[in-house]
Parts: sequence; structure tokens; C-alpha cells
Amino acid sequence: MLIAAAFIGPGTVTACTLAGVGFGYALLWAMLLSIVATVVLQEMSARLGIITQKGLADAIKNELKTPWIRMLLIGIVLAAIVIGNAAYEAGNIGGATLGMDALFGEEYSAIYPFVIGGLAFILLYVGSYKAMEKVFVTLVLLMSLSFLLTAIITKPDILEIVKGMFVPSVPDGSILMIIALVGTTVVPYNLFLHASLVSEKWKSKEDLPNARKDTIISIALGGMVSMAIVIAATAIPGKEVTNVMDLAKGLEPLYSNSAKYFMGIGLFAAGVASAITAPLAAAYVASSCLGWNSGLKDLKFRIVWMIILGLGIFFLSFGIKPIEIIKFAQVANGILLPVIAIFLLWIVNKSSVMGKYRNTKTQNILGLVIIVLAVVLGVKSIFEVLGLF
Repeated sequence: MLIAAAFIGPGTVTACTLAGVGFGYALLWAMLLSIVATVVLQEMSARLGIITQKGLADAIKNELKTPWIRMLLIGIVLAAIVIGNAAYEAGNIGGATLGMDALFGEEYSAIYPFVIGGLAFILLYVGSYKAMEKVFVTLVLLMSLSFLLTAIITKPDILEIVKGMFVPSVPDGSILMIIALVGTTVVPYNLFLHASLVSEKWKSKEDLPNARKDTIISIALGGMVSMAIVIAATAIPGKEVTNVMDLAKGLEPLYSNSAKYFMGIGLFAAGVASAITAPLAAAYVASSCLGWNSGLKDLKFRIVWMIILGLGIFFLSFGIKPIEIIKFAQVANGILLPVIAIFLLWIVNKSSVMGKYRNTKTQNILGLVIIVLAVVLGVKSIFEVLGLF
């Protein structure tokens, strides 16, 4: 559930909104493909975490015998995830702030980032997996109800939705939007977060079926929410959207003034969920890469997430737009996803690590297809950032 909440952030809401506005139901297949890819990779990550009781970075480090390759991987991971998450944290808090603007008005906008940051701080500082899971379940349910109800009220064409999901098409000008939809769903840092978090919840190999079921259901729920946003966005009159809240304005004729509250709740939940998971993931990755072996309540672990959270509030509160850092993070993540997917596939096939729980042939085929897709999308995203695409 934490992973599902992690990939439905303000960036996902924005990408799905623009996909629905620009291309209707035509790109739902890309979202479905992304969900399948996410389930496959996250299941591998969770299985690795339960069998080894270690994080992904720890497991890879232990199996890499060449020092320079090990150091290169650690450098890429730290740069892309820790620095990148610090940049994106501002967007997460900003999304939650936008939701509070819709719910309570813009009069107190200046203090909303501190309120959201304070809420995230408390939840992270408590350091209880069970407490955070309850909060995330509540947030995801709020988010799901908000966006699903918004989609249903638009009275969508069911046959066109089915066609969009199962008949792939690439309308003119849609390539970059397809990249955005896949990129906002198949998130590299979630692979590290999942492998680390499962050991907080499950300790035994007998728990693998429960973990697999948990992964499939939670990510499918997150995917449904993302698809609901795409579907709802197709109903916007005039197809003019300058920001995510325009989705609510477009639905006012159908849903009266209540539309902005549903969108506000969804954005707040999405923003808070991502504002918690981004610092948490950065702390887990830093701990694994630097060999701290620290838990949720360890001082060094807390210092990392405090820095990430603090930078997010700082960037947003003082109007600093970390565009260059975000561009760097996009390039780094474009490199990171295929690299980490390759290492993940490699390590879950090692008998010395996984024993009889290593990948099946079907899982390997699916993994290879996803890696090829990740390489193509990674190259295109890098070219886009560098202005070459």
C-alpha cells in the first residue's frame, strides 16, 4: 500500500490529467502496461527483501565483486535517488498545498507547506511501520474515492475505455506523454523502498504468497486511480488545462461546486503520501549504500529524511524552483531504471541469494521485456531533457 501511494503523487495526477485532456482514452494501454511492469518488478523486489531480509542496494553490493562497478552503482543510486528526491519533494509538498488551497482557500497558502511538512515529520519521526501503513491506507482510500467518483460522474464511454486499454495506439504527438505515463508509474526508488519495507512487515518465507497478493492488489488499486484521472480528464469542456485544478473546474457543470473538494482531497492525499515516501526511500537507500544497517528510529536514518523533507519545504517556501536539479534527476533516473532493473533481474536469478525462490522462465521473459522498454524510455527521456528529441 505504501508503494501504491508512492507512485500516485502530484506528478502522476498532472500527467494523467494531461493525457486524458490531450488524447482521451487512447493512452490507457500505456497506463495498463505500466501497471503490469510495476507489479512484475515490485514483486521481484519484495521477494528479494523477504528471502534475504536485506535492502536491494545491500543485496547487490554483496554480490558485486568488482570494486569500481560497485562504487559506480552506489554513486548513480545516491545521486539519482537522494538528490533527485530532494528536488521532487518540493513538488510533492506543492501538490498537497494545492489540495489545501482547494479545500480551505488560498488565504493561508504561505503556511500550508509548513503544515504539510510538519505532518510528514511527525509520521516519519514516529518510525512505526504499522502506524504509517494505517495512515497510507487511509490516504489511498481517500484518494481512490475522490478520483473514482470524479471519473464515474462524467459518464464515460465504457466501450471506448476498453478499446483504449487493450488496443494500443500512438496518436500524433503522444510519444512524450507515453513516456511520462510509464515514467511516473514505474518508479526506480520504489524498488529500493519495497525491498526494505517488506522486512519490516514479513520475516518468513511462508509470507511470500501474502506479499505477492499485497503487491498485486495495492498496485492494481493505484493503477485504477491513475486510469480514473485519465478518464475524468476527457470530460473537460474546451480541453483547456493550465493546471491540475482546472480538472475540477471543468467538472463543475456536472458536479456543482463540490468538484473542487473531491479534487482537493485527492491532491492533498497524493501530495502527503509522496511527501512521506520520498524522504523515506532516500533514507533507506542512503543506509544501504553507505552500509549503516540502520532502522526507522536510527539517528543517521532520521537525519537523511529530515534533510530531504527540509529541502522540499525550503524550495517551496522561498519560491525556489530547482529546475536544474530536477533535470539532473530526470537524466539520472533515465539511467537508473534500466540499470537497477538489470541488476534486480540478475540478483533474483542467483541461487546463492534466492535459493529455490529465484525467478521462473516466465518472470525472466517479462523482466527482459520491461528492461528493453526501460532502456528505450530512458534514452528518450534523456534526449528530451537535453533538447535532442
